[in-house]
Amino acid sequence: MLVLGIESSCDETAAALVNDKKQILSSTVLSQSEHKAFGGVVPEIAARAHLEHIDEIIEETFRKAALSPSAIDAVAAAAGPGLIGGVAVGVMAGKALALALDKPFIAVNHLEGHALTARLTSDVNYPYLLLLTSGGHCQILIVHDVGCFTRLGTTIDDAAGEAFDKVAKMLGLGYPGGPLIEKAAALGDENRFVLPRPLYNSPDCNLSFSGLKTAVRKIIESYSEDDIIEHAILPEKDLADICASFQKAVTDCLVHKLQKAVHTFRNTCPNGRDVVVAGGVAANTYLRAHLKQMAESQGLIFSAPPISLCTDNGVMIAWAGVERALKGMFNTLDFKPRPRWPLDENAPKAAGAGGVKA
Repeated sequence: MLVLGIESSCDETAAALVNDKKQILSSTVLSQSEHKAFGGVVPEIAARAHLEHIDEIIEETFRKAALSPSAIDAVAAAAGPGLIGGVAVGVMAGKALALALDKPFIAVNHLEGHALTARLTSDVNYPYLLLLTSGGHCQILIVHDVGCFTRLGTTIDDAAGEAFDKVAKMLGLGYPGGPLIEKAAALGDENRFVLPRPLYNSPDCNLSFSGLKTAVRKIIESYSEDDIIEHAILPEKDLADICASFQKAVTDCLVHKLQKAVHTFRNTCPNGRDVVVAGGVAANTYLRAHLKQMAESQGLIFSAPPISLCTDNGVMIAWAGVERALKGMFNTLDFKPRPRWPLDENAPKAAGAGGVKA
C-alpha cells in the first residue's frame, strides 16, 4: 500500500510518499517565509502561496522517489482543521489526482496526522495516551484506534504553541516563536521570574495559557518607562531568563496535566503502555525530556516523532492515509474541507474525562 499525502492546512505546503512497510519514500516541505514580517500566519497570503506551489511540490515528491503517479494506491489530503483557503487547495489537488488516476481519495484530519505519526516512527500500539500540542491546538487524548479518540482535556483559551508565538513577538524575537524561545531559554535562569501555572490545581485535565502570557507581558512592560511594550529595552540576560521561566511554566502545566490523565488512561485502557507527544511544540527538547521523565516514573513508555516530523509535513498525512486505507476508510470526492474538525466528535467519553468541546 503506497499513499501520497498532501498537507496545506497552515503555512507549510508539503507532500510525501509513504507505504505500509513504514517506509518514507520521499518527502517535500516548503515553509512559507512570507509571514515573518507579520509575526504570524496571514490566511490569504498562505492560501495564495499554497496555490502557487502545490503542483511543483507534488511533482518534486514523485521525482525524488523516482516513481510515477500511477504507482500510488491512494491519495490522502489534510481536509481540516486549518485555514480553510489552504485546506481547500490541498483537498482539490488531492481530489484531482485521485480522479485523474482513478485512485481512492482519503480525507485526513490534520490532527490525526500528528496523532498517528509516532506509530510510523516508533513501536507504539493502540491504545495510547497522547499530548497533542501544536500552534493552534493543545489537547490530551486517548487514541483507541484510527478515527477513535477520547478527549480528556484541552485548552480553554490559547494553545501552548500560540503562547510561545505571542510571547516571542512581545520579546521581539520573531516568528515562529517556539524554536526562538527555546534557543534563548538555554542561556537563561528558569527560576528567576515567578510566573503563574493557570489551572494547575483544577481537578480536570484542562489547560490555560492566556494568564501566563499576560504575566510575561507585565514583566516586559516593567522595562519600559511608559508601560508600552514596544518601548521596552531588555538586557540580553533578562530576555533569556524570561524565556527560560516561561518555557518552564508551560512545561510544568503540560507535564502535570498529562500526569493527571494517566490515572484515567489506566482505568479506561488497563493494557495501554504508551505515552506520546506530537505536534509542533513536541519539537521542544526541554518539554520532551520532562515528559519522558514523567512517563517513565509512571511505568509507561514515552515516544515522540523525530523533530523533523513534529511540524506540519506530508509524511504524517500519508501515514494516516495508509492506516485508513488498510481499514478501507475512503472518502467520496464530494467530501467538503472542514475548518473545524474535532478528533473526538464520534468517540465515547472515558470515565473521569473532562474537557471543553472545540
